[in-house]
Amino acid sequence: MPKRHAVVAGAGIGGLTAALALHRRGWRVTVCERAPEPPTTGAGIGLAPNALRALDTLGVDAAHAAGSAVPETMGLRRFDGRWLTRTGTADLAARYGMPPIAVPRPAFTAALAAALPPQALRYGTPVTAVEDATGRPTVRTATGPDLTADLVIAADGINSPLRRAHFPAHPGLRYTGESAWRTMVDAPDLGIASMSETWGRGRRFGVTPLSDGRLYLYATALVPAGTRPADPRAELRRRFGSWHDPIPALLDRIERLDAADVLCNDLYDLAGPLPRLHHGRIAWLGDAAHAMTPNLGQGGCQAIEDAVVLAHLLPAGDTADDPDGPDTTDPVPAALAAYTAARRARTNAIRVRARRIGRLGVIGNPLAAAVRDLAIRATPTRLALHGMDDLFNGFRLPDSGNPPPAR
Repeated sequence: MPKRHAVVAGAGIGGLTAALALHRRGWRVTVCERAPEPPTTGAGIGLAPNALRALDTLGVDAAHAAGSAVPETMGLRRFDGRWLTRTGTADLAARYGMPPIAVPRPAFTAALAAALPPQALRYGTPVTAVEDATGRPTVRTATGPDLTADLVIAADGINSPLRRAHFPAHPGLRYTGESAWRTMVDAPDLGIASMSETWGRGRRFGVTPLSDGRLYLYATALVPAGTRPADPRAELRRRFGSWHDPIPALLDRIERLDAADVLCNDLYDLAGPLPRLHHGRIAWLGDAAHAMTPNLGQGGCQAIEDAVVLAHLLPAGDTADDPDGPDTTDPVPAALAAYTAARRARTNAIRVRARRIGRLGVIGNPLAAAVRDLAIRATPTRLALHGMDDLFNGFRLPDSGNPPPAR
């Protein structure tokens, strides 16, 4: 019997995870990616326990695939260096069964791509349209020829053309007021073993040790949308050069990089939830479905959850494996409706929560910032961890009646 065919628009973390999950369920998958080749540079990504648990259902060991760095502690600091809150990762591992890990994003996506058949990946092939979404869709690409699919997965990012095309009444993205700078540096001599984020007034600076020994650095500031300094390295020095150690030393490392190695992006999230995460035979996931700010570190994690749940709910790829035979009603549409029911409320709640945390992080009024800092310091670690339970313990596979994927 022929295999069902899924076309995935986008070879980011969500798209590749979805492709791998469906491949292991027996689907034929084609991943169409706009970029001409896999990324070799970029930022890091933190994989929280919920994402690691989702990957484990696929037999994907992220730490083995891309290496892992487990920081000794995680916490928030003031711009003068005083800790507002700090938690040992051993406590996180005891509570959630595993600690979070941090990996270079290119290494992780390369590991996911390597688990797919080589012919499944088509770089330099942007998806331009999906026609007849309620029947067997035709996928049009900029390079041709057209593809016919049983399912299209829109993992085409925060600016998702497929989202705009099929949800034209949705308000789309909204600017958070912040711009972010991101890069990776080598700094083994600094001995940094903690994942930390420092909050000032209207500005933030984050440090995350990565699995390859480098540090993932990010910073944000309240600026008008589209603001782009001529030299981002000098801009970071101007804004953060007087902050606590080791930030000045890290800025020294940034200044040794090419300016092009410092990524600069305005931060947007989705202005409101999509009415549903599917339309006909198209399913949206990750940033295309529920773009959120990075304040909870859950953007990539929720994309992984999306991908795993979607594949879990879909039927096996070989139509001969349909429980009632190949001539029964196609189960794909019902599976997509179940996907929306399983994922829409959780991802929207996390999107809203991430935006609220971001607003706290960039408070500019000195008195309001002082009250915020005092409240954080006064919160017991036990209560702070309790507030993360719904994130880190919230991943569940809904009942589908499907067998687990082959590993």
